Amino acid sequence: MSVLTAATDQSICAPLPVLGKDVTVPLVTGGEVTYAALDYAASAPALQRVWDDVAAYAPYYGSVHRGAGYLSQLSTDLFESSRVTVAEFLGCRADDQVVFTRSTTDSLNLLAAALPADCQVFVFETEHHASLLPWRDARVTYLNAPRTPAQAVETLERALAVRDPYGPALVCVTGASNVTGELWPVKELAAAAHAHGARIVLDAAQLAPHHPVDIDELDVDWVAFSGHKLYAPFGSGVLAGRSDWLRDAEPYLAGGGASRQVARRADGGVDVEWHTTAARHEAGSPNVIGVYSIASACKALTEAGFDSLVAREQQLVTAVRAGLAEVPAVKVLSLFGDDAPRVGVISFVVEGWNSSHFAAALSAEYGIGVRDGLFCAHPLVRTLLGSDPQDIGECGAPEAEPGQKSLNAIRVSFGAGTPDEHIERFLRAVKELVSEGAQWKYRTEDGRCVPDRGAAQV
Repeated sequence: MSVLTAATDQSICAPLPVLGKDVTVPLVTGGEVTYAALDYAASAPALQRVWDDVAAYAPYYGSVHRGAGYLSQLSTDLFESSRVTVAEFLGCRADDQVVFTRSTTDSLNLLAAALPADCQVFVFETEHHASLLPWRDARVTYLNAPRTPAQAVETLERALAVRDPYGPALVCVTGASNVTGELWPVKELAAAAHAHGARIVLDAAQLAPHHPVDIDELDVDWVAFSGHKLYAPFGSGVLAGRSDWLRDAEPYLAGGGASRQVARRADGGVDVEWHTTAARHEAGSPNVIGVYSIASACKALTEAGFDSLVAREQQLVTAVRAGLAEVPAVKVLSLFGDDAPRVGVISFVVEGWNSSHFAAALSAEYGIGVRDGLFCAHPLVRTLLGSDPQDIGECGAPEAEPGQKSLNAIRVSFGAGTPDEHIERFLRAVKELVSEGAQWKYRTEDGRCVPDRGAAQV
């Protein structure tokens, strides 16, 4: 029986068509199976709609903002209309800017480079490294992991209450954890930040693909996200929000596109007048196809209806959590507890298993792609595993041999393109591996656990 027991419910949509849905992969035990992509939190498969839109545009590709030719003008119009589409998708305010970047990481590093002098930054230790690490030139206060949403707000309020009240301050927070999938109280954190004269940036990398994000409604100052998690390939990202800090900062990159006028001085130097619009931080020829793919994904998700997408994903979340709960050896990681709202991102450990060994067996014996490691959120995963912050362990690479204890976890993640069968196969595989063990021998090679091709079956 399908994990979606309410398939006839009109509020539940079917999975959206994605690239790779029919790709088959070999099994180490013999034969092939349709690949079950359950690593959406790393990179989601491209929506077929996005791929079709990009393919239709590709013959008309031209360099933007540079040429008088028809294709350049068409590409420029497409690039700038994509900016409008993203602004609408995010509910941007009239005076907000939408800056196109390479990724969430790039977006937050751009904002870090634009901070006013002597800015204080407040960030929870639970953040992804993309939002934990960029603030190297600021005075940073790292906040301990909260155990409830209310505690998160209280922790931030206490920290802000004792800050320098006269200087600029910024709070950085995730919308949905890339480890636990739990939703953070963004609107309440924004209110706390603003009550103490601070601004707030939302890392929406894991939120935007699963849930509506409205800058105005959440009252955040900036939002950052990546196209490759929003079902849009080609390596583009977005930083959207208030224009003043971005307008007053030196360009993120110096070069063509960011400059309005450049003139030689009598002393041999150059005078530069920089753009005050988003172009100020978009030097160089932009990734037009990447930007267009983001806009296409924004339109596709909006037209599909977030209410129905969220409803179906919540059924998948419920099914996965219920299935894992039936396996006593499995421990699901959580900050806020079982009742916390969450998106389709779930991390867990299995008693007696090295997490990399378990993930390798899911792939090699069942054709299921998940992720193992610390998920570029080392402090958070170590906190959730109850280990010392100094314990050995690195993102994506196990330190232990198969069968030995590791300090890593396993993450299963899914979304708008996930069919029922992938979830059902995953839950069946977990139960079989725990009860019967792996069918093949594995070894560590170049930091990864892989099937030992020279070995016989177990």
